[in-house]
Amino acid sequence: MHAVYRHTLRQSPVTVEGIASSLGLALAVAQRSCTELAELGLLREDAEAPSGFVAVDPETAAERVISPMERSIRAQRSTVETLRGQLLEFSRVYEEQPARSDARGSVEFLATLSSTRAAIAELASKCESEVLTSQPGGGRKADVLEEAIARDEAMLERGVSMRTLYQHTARFSQGTREYVERVSQRGAEVRTLDDQFVRLLMFDQKVAVIGVEGDPGAAIIVREPNLIHFIRSTFELWWVSATPFPLEWNNQEVADISEQLKQRITLLLSEGLTDQSIATRMGMSVRTCRRHIAEVMDRLGVKSRFQAGYLLGTQRTEPPARPPTAQP
Repeated sequence: MHAVYRHTLRQSPVTVEGIASSLGLALAVAQRSCTELAELGLLREDAEAPSGFVAVDPETAAERVISPMERSIRAQRSTVETLRGQLLEFSRVYEEQPARSDARGSVEFLATLSSTRAAIAELASKCESEVLTSQPGGGRKADVLEEAIARDEAMLERGVSMRTLYQHTARFSQGTREYVERVSQRGAEVRTLDDQFVRLLMFDQKVAVIGVEGDPGAAIIVREPNLIHFIRSTFELWWVSATPFPLEWNNQEVADISEQLKQRITLLLSEGLTDQSIATRMGMSVRTCRRHIAEVMDRLGVKSRFQAGYLLGTQRTEPPARPPTAQP
């Protein structure tokens, strides 16, 4: 494709036949290259000759092709944030009223880690078709992974489909990477997000286990069909915004993830969050968080966290500059 694009830059407008003749390509190969370049936005049809193509510079192509995707992602993130707040409000209500039931379903509060683990083990043993999991907080502890791997492999071997969501920081945990590799080999799908979300497990679209904020050992079991539908819809919004967990990745992928984390930290920094709050939300240690913040401050050319927060806040509130008005 590079040769075709280079030729089009020199000869625009060109035809598929002309490209094939000039570059010594089969007509089908030239046609395929033009189609792929057009999909990337690097070629467009010539207005004066519909069968001809002219080259488009990459920046213009990127603006035309990628910008709509970015706008869609931003809209999805906004929806996710709204739904997250609504879901947390439900959690507070359930914690105040630990046990409720009616003819349509029930909500149950589990106060201890042992009772939560026992309930999850029982639900997993009875699961028949699907399990959805979201695990915020970065890499998981070794004892938790050891308990989870036997349970999850048993479900996968029974033909249960499994989708799991982590935060980006989990990619840097060796134990979590080994767990992901094992379950992925049996058909599980694993993705990661750069921001925090609610801890939950959902079995067969019938029952969900939701973590309780501020109490890692407690949980809420939900069976009410309308709430189950709401929770699943929220998970699907997280899932489409997430990226696959790579089993093998190179230095460039590490750099890309690190840059995404810095961008999220920059946003949280501009909102005035403390180092501890940012670290908790990002699923990383305070020490790692402060190292990222120091790199952000270095980019901004400031020497204090206060200066960084003020500068970032100013940048967010300043209206975009208007283009100069053309003179008559």
